[in-house]
Amino acid sequence: MLDRASVIDQNFLIALKTAKFPSKLSNISASITQLSPQEFVQLFESQLISRHLDLRARILKDQGIGFYTIGSSGHEGNAVLGRAFRHDDMAFLHYRSGALMAERSRKVHNIDPIKDQILSLVAAKDDPISQGRHKVFGSAKLFVPPQTSTIASHLPKAMGAAWSLGRAHRTGFQSSVPSDGVILCNFGDASFNHATSQSAFNAAQYLAYKGEPLPLVYICEDNGIGISVSTPDNWIENNVKNRESIEYIQCNGLHLPDAYLAAQEAEEIARYERRPVFLHMKTVRLMGHAGNDTESMYHTVEHIEATEAQDPLLHSARLCIEAGYLSTDDILTLYENTRQKVEKTAEEAIKLPKLSSAEEVCASVAPERPRKDKPALPTISKRHELFDIGRQFKFLDKPRSMAQLINYALTDLMAQYPNIIMFGEDVGKKGGVYSVSTNLQKRFSEDRVFDTMLDETSILGNAIGAAHLGYLPIPEIQFLAYTHNAVDQIRGEASTLSFFSNNQFTNPMVIRIAGLAYQKGFGGHFHNDNSIAFLREIPGVILACPSHGQDAAKMLREAVRLADEQKRVVIFLEPIALYHAKDLHETGDNGWLGVYPEPDEVVNFGEPALYPNAGKKPSKTLIISYGNGLYLSQQAQKILNDKYKTAVDVMDIRWLSPLNHKGIADIAKNYQNVLVVDECRKTGSLSEELITGLVENLDKTPTIKRITGHDTFIPIGTSWEFVLPSKEDIVKAIKELM
Repeated sequence: MLDRASVIDQNFLIALKTAKFPSKLSNISASITQLSPQEFVQLFESQLISRHLDLRARILKDQGIGFYTIGSSGHEGNAVLGRAFRHDDMAFLHYRSGALMAERSRKVHNIDPIKDQILSLVAAKDDPISQGRHKVFGSAKLFVPPQTSTIASHLPKAMGAAWSLGRAHRTGFQSSVPSDGVILCNFGDASFNHATSQSAFNAAQYLAYKGEPLPLVYICEDNGIGISVSTPDNWIENNVKNRESIEYIQCNGLHLPDAYLAAQEAEEIARYERRPVFLHMKTVRLMGHAGNDTESMYHTVEHIEATEAQDPLLHSARLCIEAGYLSTDDILTLYENTRQKVEKTAEEAIKLPKLSSAEEVCASVAPERPRKDKPALPTISKRHELFDIGRQFKFLDKPRSMAQLINYALTDLMAQYPNIIMFGEDVGKKGGVYSVSTNLQKRFSEDRVFDTMLDETSILGNAIGAAHLGYLPIPEIQFLAYTHNAVDQIRGEASTLSFFSNNQFTNPMVIRIAGLAYQKGFGGHFHNDNSIAFLREIPGVILACPSHGQDAAKMLREAVRLADEQKRVVIFLEPIALYHAKDLHETGDNGWLGVYPEPDEVVNFGEPALYPNAGKKPSKTLIISYGNGLYLSQQAQKILNDKYKTAVDVMDIRWLSPLNHKGIADIAKNYQNVLVVDECRKTGSLSEELITGLVENLDKTPTIKRITGHDTFIPIGTSWEFVLPSKEDIVKAIKELM
């Protein structure tokens, strides 16, 4: 009873030999597809390949030499998607896409879907997509970026890719996907209910409703259950079929002709009408959710057997026989030959080497790429033309605020990199809620600077999808706390792509996030979020945090280089409270303003800054900080010097992840005392790793103390002053430290 894989295998053979097939699902014959007999048989063969890969996966797992058993059995009808769409229609696939991949592989020479999937199943280093890091469906040649055990998180980037493809077609941008291409994305009925799915569907409808081209096909492969939780009858159909601005098509995934005709219809609407389609493919699930799923715990034997009786391979076999394309003996031979091919491939694959060191495993997280020439800087005349929109050219050599200098840097960068697009809520006509993007839309048009709806998941999904097509996206998240709603788009999608594709796919971007605390007279935790640990722990992601305007401009240029050249995901955290700060020590001193740096000036990745004390006396004490903490530390530095005759130097880390421990230690080694000023919460703050790094990298550890925010959320009103570091706290701590 427990080994349903063997039962299904034997049932197929018995049904063939006794000609006992399930009842006809439709009177539509194989010939109506207008596929040649050979092409239809190839579809069937792709189904058989997928099935035998599933069967072998269970055997390999039982032998302890295979590592993945979520299979495609019951979903083999998705082979029609591999036939109906082009191989360069980018496809974001879930884990039941075996037949689709087998069929799509026919369109490109020298791809062996059996070998590729077996290598992935046994985690072989020769696995052509992930090098054994995960069992995934993926192929650079087939335009299939790898997905892991995806629960809906790939839907927003599929939407983003389609949106960007429509934009590329309209503007003449040379994307990595042909301009007349289509984006595919399949998922299960259980995933349909995920909040991420609903975000993606809503975004697709919203854009289509606005009349924007969106060549997108969402395929819901509906097997009626998610592990053990049943989907209510007709839930998907009744939920989707009357939705605004998205075409609903239903088909039976057990019946190849019906599924193929529906796939053709979906392809034509998406490709030629540039409209989104929801293709609802009814399927069954065989062998449970995965190898460790005992289906008899939640389904009766009768239910399991009734489902197995609807095996799509049996329906396809009957269609081939009725059409005269294959005899029973032909099918038996094809079935067993496929089994032998899979078995032989597996025997060879299990002997191949695996990743054998931490260095090999980590090699694809953020591999260093060769340096390349940057695009040419904009000419003086071009800069004059752009900055005169908003009458800013005359202010380029005048002291300006951080917000203004970021605006200037974005202007120069967008002129220098024609593939940059910038988007987010309110960034266009309004110019951002803090005026950082003022006039950028006027300077570069709505094709390159545009507003989005209030949905961070869709904003980041659009960025990932656009990056797949060759854009260099700079999305804006309006407030740091808003990122929590959509962080999986960074953690689970953007950051993992290079790792799981062995650097064959990348989605470079610079994510601008307005954040941190110290906003006076503005409200509470949601807009004064001082927690960044959730961003710092993501492998491969760079987190930069400028403290004043000149650094912001120079660091933003380096962030764009890292994204463009090194294909990195960079988060650019901008301290809101310092956007418009002018004065440092007293009213009217303009000590926090800066002159816009020349366009070729940068702050190198990982490079900290040192601000020595103003006096002649050498300092034995160092303050290490960033963001608002640097602002406060420099205020405290002057108080300590003027009032207490105490010399203190201040370091700005600038690059918060990964920390440049060696560079920081090279400066800190010259001091006897170190105070770390970290505006974030004490638990999980950057100060923890920073102090550990000092201890590990210094031969002689200085006396170390830290000041952090309290482990609390930020309150409204003025009581935030009690839970965040202040210049007075810094002065007091230095006196105690010395």
